[in-house]
Amino acid sequence: MLLYFITCISFFLFLKSFPLKPLQPWASGMRLISLGFCWLSVKSVSKLIRNRLLLGLLCQICSRMSLMKKMSLTSRVENVEDTQDMSVLDLPELVLECILEKLPPSSLCQMAGVCRSLRERCVSDYFWEKHMKQKWGGVIGPAAYREWQWHIASRQDVGGLKHDNSFNDQPSSLPFDSVMTWYLALETGNFWFPAQVYNRENGHVGFMLSCYDAELSYDRHSDTFQARYPPHGRRAIATEHGIPWERLRAPPIDTPPHDLHFTDCLHDLHPGDHIEIQWRRNKEFPYGWWYGVVGHLESCDGNENFCRCHNSDTVVLEFNQYTPGSRWRRTNVSRKNHREEGNEADGFYGGIRKIYSETEISTWKLLWPSQVLD
Repeated sequence: MLLYFITCISFFLFLKSFPLKPLQPWASGMRLISLGFCWLSVKSVSKLIRNRLLLGLLCQICSRMSLMKKMSLTSRVENVEDTQDMSVLDLPELVLECILEKLPPSSLCQMAGVCRSLRERCVSDYFWEKHMKQKWGGVIGPAAYREWQWHIASRQDVGGLKHDNSFNDQPSSLPFDSVMTWYLALETGNFWFPAQVYNRENGHVGFMLSCYDAELSYDRHSDTFQARYPPHGRRAIATEHGIPWERLRAPPIDTPPHDLHFTDCLHDLHPGDHIEIQWRRNKEFPYGWWYGVVGHLESCDGNENFCRCHNSDTVVLEFNQYTPGSRWRRTNVSRKNHREEGNEADGFYGGIRKIYSETEISTWKLLWPSQVLD
């Protein structure tokens, strides 16, 4: 306020300093300009003072609020010190549930070992189903669930399951049929589950753009999987290590690897459709699923306006990862009477499933080989 008062006094003294006799026209203009500058100066100073006052007021408010907050926290600490029996179990049920929902699996295991009351909450399927779906939903299917049911039915005591050091704070005894038990069995690699592997055996050229059934075990330390493939004829079980998540999937249909899939999409196949077809080298081998597309008949030039390939009894399947002219490039199947077709030289083609999901199609395209195969 003192600065504002001094500025006003200076302004009035400035006005008094001007002579009373008439001035020349140019001098009057200069006087008006000077008055204008003085008025702007007064307004600027006034605005500055007002802003500073507001800022000071806000600072006082903030400082008082901070002091009140500190006093409140101090009183709370004193209350906690005075209340020796207060624990996390004294929280409202909804608050405690929200806290447990935010915990990762390892922390849930630690909380389950604190006391009986927390154990009953932390082993609940309600919390573990979310973790199960989030991490394992993409590779666990009905076949894996059946395998797990058989696994727990064959054990009278799940204490026989071994766990690594990352879960050493878990309770010693768990419900054998709980989702938590299943999650830990998968996480620690003690449970081998059925799933399918893209481009098996480290992308061997003989398995490019295929997907084969296997038994899998998880390795937490490398965040990869170990696979055991079914024996091919007299060959021993093939194994593979270091398989990343991107090369795994839950079986899209529930057909065992040695069984022929019943095809129900033949009359719905048109040129350009994406498909998977069962194929095996001979009758003793299990089927693998191979990616391909529906092509045009040789008599068709591919013009969409005149194409009638979808009305033919013959369906052309193309596997464009192979060079033109390769015996693996094209094959024909009957639309009406399709069964397993083939021979010992070219292998046997089995059931067909049409791919409708853009996500599945994108996955196959990401696995496309960098070079055309022979």
